Amino acid sequence: MLEHLEELYKTALDELCKIENLADLELWRVRYLGKKSALIQLLRSLKTLPLDERREAGAQANKIKLSFEAELSEKKKILDEFSLTACLKRENLDVTLPGRQVFTGRLHPITQAINEICAIFNGMGFQIFEGPDVEWDYYNFEALNIPEGHPARDMFDTLWIDADRGSKARLLRTHTSPVQIRLMEQKRPPLRVVIPGRVYRYEATDATHESMFCQVEGLVVDKGITMADLKGTLFECARSLFGSERKVRFRCDYFPFVEPGVEVAIECLSCHGAGCHVCGFSGWIEVLGAGMVHPDVLKRVDIDPAVYTGFAFGMGVERIPMLRYGINDIRLFYGNDMRFLQQF
Repeated sequence: MLEHLEELYKTALDELCKIENLADLELWRVRYLGKKSALIQLLRSLKTLPLDERREAGAQANKIKLSFEAELSEKKKILDEFSLTACLKRENLDVTLPGRQVFTGRLHPITQAINEICAIFNGMGFQIFEGPDVEWDYYNFEALNIPEGHPARDMFDTLWIDADRGSKARLLRTHTSPVQIRLMEQKRPPLRVVIPGRVYRYEATDATHESMFCQVEGLVVDKGITMADLKGTLFECARSLFGSERKVRFRCDYFPFVEPGVEVAIECLSCHGAGCHVCGFSGWIEVLGAGMVHPDVLKRVDIDPAVYTGFAFGMGVERIPMLRYGINDIRLFYGNDMRFLQQF
């Protein structure tokens, strides 16, 4: 047995010395270290030997196996280096040339703005929810106090999918307010949520209008909620976004799903209230609409308006970076121009 092992060892090493490529090296590995190799067969036959011979032969066989594995690893390293050198010579690669610049990915400026807005309200105890972009007429209009034929529908240039099915008609949502109804159907007060998402309008595209843009909607419903809570929340939001010294103005406005409704404006960032072409020489720039949730909206979701009150607000996200950075065309956000996007 020992003679067989010695002969096998010499034969294997002689063959290994003559190997010049990785394919032949793999064949050698299978032949001498594989499950059906001669070495494995000899190891299996040890049980037929007397005990003393079995110990000596077993020790020698294991020693040879370890030697084979070490020689195989060393040979593979040599052949890998040889293969790499040959490849470099063949392809004539100049390793002194500078490499290509690696560009770091970053978030889109609108995504950055949404994250910042959500973080502000999250710090005030608001939860974040999202809803479907394709919505039912019921959730987009009817449940928000805008029944079929209501004049307020003219405020929304709607992209309909099938407009002839009444409250079962489908459309691309014109605002994120439908998610408020879905939440109030599923959850009971107290509620404190913000809802970011895309909205769609069938309108001409220009420097200040896009057929798709983003909104962040907010909703609070609880006992004892008043207009003072609404004002305090939106004051904090405006000053977090535009600076702690920024003046904020509330004026009456109309939205069918709130009563009373308000328009929230901030002091112009360009002229600081003096009046310029950016603010139409008014000194103020509107940033969002808000109001106290209409009692009829609460009734539709089985919330008693005699017990609970609430407020809601909604802002266009694109308006925030446009005001901050003096961007005069909303289409730049969606034009995929890397020269523009890489600035953020």
